[in-house]
Amino acid sequence: MTITKEYFVDLQEKYNKVIKLINEDSKLDPENEPYLSKYSARQILVGMKSSIEHLKRNQTPESPDYLKLNAMLGSVYLYLGMVSLDTEEITNGKKNFEKCREVIENYYMKPEVILIAVNMFNQFGIMCSQSEPEESKLYLEKADALYNEFKLSSEEPIDINDLFEANLEIYNTEMAQKNFEKIHTFTLYYLAQVYGLLKDALKSSVYCHITLQRQLEVDEYDPIDWALNSATLSQFFMEKNGFKQARHHLAASSCILEKYEKKLNETTETTETQEALKETFKHRSADVARCWSKYGILLLSKSKERLLSHTEDIEEKCSISSDLSKLELTSDSTVSVDDLQNLEFTGIDLSSHENQITDQFVLTLEDARKVFLNSQKWSLSAQEYYRLDVLASDYIEIVLDQTQLYLNLLFFEDSPENQSKLHKRRVDLLENVLAKVNSKYYLQYCRQAWFELARTYADILDIKTDKLKETKSRPSPLALTKINNLVEKGILHYSNFINSFRDNTTCSLPDKVPADIEKPFLQAYFHVAALHGRYVTLDKQVQLKNTEACLENYKFVCDYCDKHPKAKELVSMEYGICEEMTLLLPIKIMKLKNEI
Repeated sequence: MTITKEYFVDLQEKYNKVIKLINEDSKLDPENEPYLSKYSARQILVGMKSSIEHLKRNQTPESPDYLKLNAMLGSVYLYLGMVSLDTEEITNGKKNFEKCREVIENYYMKPEVILIAVNMFNQFGIMCSQSEPEESKLYLEKADALYNEFKLSSEEPIDINDLFEANLEIYNTEMAQKNFEKIHTFTLYYLAQVYGLLKDALKSSVYCHITLQRQLEVDEYDPIDWALNSATLSQFFMEKNGFKQARHHLAASSCILEKYEKKLNETTETTETQEALKETFKHRSADVARCWSKYGILLLSKSKERLLSHTEDIEEKCSISSDLSKLELTSDSTVSVDDLQNLEFTGIDLSSHENQITDQFVLTLEDARKVFLNSQKWSLSAQEYYRLDVLASDYIEIVLDQTQLYLNLLFFEDSPENQSKLHKRRVDLLENVLAKVNSKYYLQYCRQAWFELARTYADILDIKTDKLKETKSRPSPLALTKINNLVEKGILHYSNFINSFRDNTTCSLPDKVPADIEKPFLQAYFHVAALHGRYVTLDKQVQLKNTEACLENYKFVCDYCDKHPKAKELVSMEYGICEEMTLLLPIKIMKLKNEI
């Protein structure tokens, strides 16, 4: 039976209506009927299915329209499955995708079918990604394999839209090819997500990079989203010591944002939409600046760890590399050396952004200062957007990052005087925050600030004490007063940290603090005990009072750990000292009492 043109015109009209309902009308559905348009699309698709099946029954596999009808029927089942997923009818969606596979499985490599097949396996992968990520991976790998196999053929794919064009004499191969590549990009994107769910972060990062590269190649991406995704990927790379790859992806983020900013500035008219776009740009540029700052912080921190682990012949004996492509892969690794060597974007010049900061581990104070200054610049840039009066939590986090930046630079500074200055800057940053925020609403951050401040004052105390030991003359009263002031401030901030756990009504401490903060809580008691022993005084009564305070705090750590044995594992070193001190200090107290 010959199929008249009217049948195909009717199907085309219905198909166009379905696409409009799914892509456009559904965005305007009322809140109380969120799936109204998609339910309407499903009704039309069911009617189309019946019509195509009727036409197909009167054709033989050798008929000229048979393959086209098969592809059209597969498309209808594909859309039915996608509508079911969108309307949260997973079981129904699976049935429709299974019917789609049943219809097209003998024709995967046909130009009319290849886009439907790859799309279908993508949908299978999405459908079971959360519940069965391993099965999802198999589906997506099948989609990837079909794409690669078809690319080896000399044929051009046919777009799904063109299948339903009744009056089309020549297929739009350019659009079909573009959609084919787009669907494959989705495959790679979904594979990245699935490998993430399977805890294979390195393989996931490889697929993320490839996805970003493909988006660049076809020039089809949202600049803000692309820049954020690239910057996020950089954070993973640098955690793996891949500073070369991390810097490259951050440079790409900045480059794309720079181009986007120029485009934004070309529009002179001021509209709400334009202002919203500029605000989003400022927001996300601040986020990328924060990522750059964290890059510098981590580079200094990892450089410090590397130097501490290899005090001699570091270049010969240290195998740690800042280039991820030199990573030693295990035999069961899912990534290859080629994967790691291809984590660079092509067709984009990033040298001006990359040259701002090194991707090598730091060895000298001069190099450390360069990293510090750039990271500080990015941090201050982020603070222009994340202001204390508008976005307090982010502002405080940036300040805490700045204090870490100073702390990491300290390691490379040999001069005790300069070390004290750097510590003082950390103190100023933290005390400024504490003076401006309400600890009731920002307790988590205040706790961190109190702990950091106390530790910083203790570090300054160590420097001042060492300096006093080096002087042969008798310390001046002013120098001793400074020592005691440092002790007092250290105790004050550790005490603020401890007291933040007290009940607002009874002022009593809980029997047990949350596990994630147990270690710093016990360490605070330990350091308060140690600081009480560092007061400099000739007054025996004051000495006695301080020694009793030492014992009280050391004893608290012992009692807490004896009551909660798991906590002892968190502070095993401190616990050992506390045990010893609870035996020695009563003797010292008795001696002081006798002397008094």
